[in-house]
Amino acid sequence: MPSMGWKTFQYRLELFGVRLLSSLPLLFPYKWSIKAGGLIGAFAFDVVRIRRRVTLENLERAFGDGMTSAERVRTGRRAYVNFTKSMVELASLPRLSKEKLRDLVRIHGRENMDAAFAEGKGVIVVTGHFGSWELLGASGVAQGIPVDFIVGEQTNTLVDDYINNMRRSAGIGVIPKGIAVRGVFGSLKKNRSIAILSDQDARQAGIFVDFFGIPSSTYPGAAQFVWKTGCPMVFCSIIRRKDETHDAWFKPAMHADTEAAGEGEIPRLTAAFTKELENAIRKNPDHYFWAHKRWKTSPPE
Repeated sequence: MPSMGWKTFQYRLELFGVRLLSSLPLLFPYKWSIKAGGLIGAFAFDVVRIRRRVTLENLERAFGDGMTSAERVRTGRRAYVNFTKSMVELASLPRLSKEKLRDLVRIHGRENMDAAFAEGKGVIVVTGHFGSWELLGASGVAQGIPVDFIVGEQTNTLVDDYINNMRRSAGIGVIPKGIAVRGVFGSLKKNRSIAILSDQDARQAGIFVDFFGIPSSTYPGAAQFVWKTGCPMVFCSIIRRKDETHDAWFKPAMHADTEAAGEGEIPRLTAAFTKELENAIRKNPDHYFWAHKRWKTSPPE
């Protein structure tokens, strides 16, 4: 079979697998599906051990002696449970009405978002791979907050389109990374909010700011947009409750001094939202996606 034909077959097979997995939660009552997702997370951590070593090493690096070995294992397991529950929540978006989303997520600090929108320049909303971030975006739309996601483009465009259509079903706008600059400026002009996950290792494209006291390569894109446009930046996070509902928190807006040089303002804002994320993680370390190699890139000598 020619290589292109094989690639197409592979992509279709992957799409079938994703569609199958994402449809399973829809066969059961919502809360049953969430609990089942948690069991899958525990299985992945304890039995399959996908990136378990990376997770435990990251926890040790972040918390040092402040967390015992047993606590790191418990935290890592709960982080996997929370992540897989969050993926079930993403798959469930097409069946969640706006009323249900409002019931699932309580918004705190809405006045901070309202004040940011009142400036009329759009809002950069920054968060990390923390809690159920997909549900956070959908619940914001249900609460009347216009939300666009900047999304990475996967190699398999069929899977990419399928996942993005889940987001669109909840009213979330989608801006592919490849056209991020044009898409972000367009959305900000319409006074919409742009949600950006800014916590992955940025390799050589990043700037180094402290994250748990460790110099960490961090994407500066969110801060660059704020500095260039003068729009406000709001940090937000979402916390899961025992009853599988959530609390979403929106902090007061941060601003750039657009008259100051970007060489100073962009690192300052990047460090500021990274510190907000760290504070949120310290309060709920089991909500963070520790399986990512956050400190893969070392700063230059």
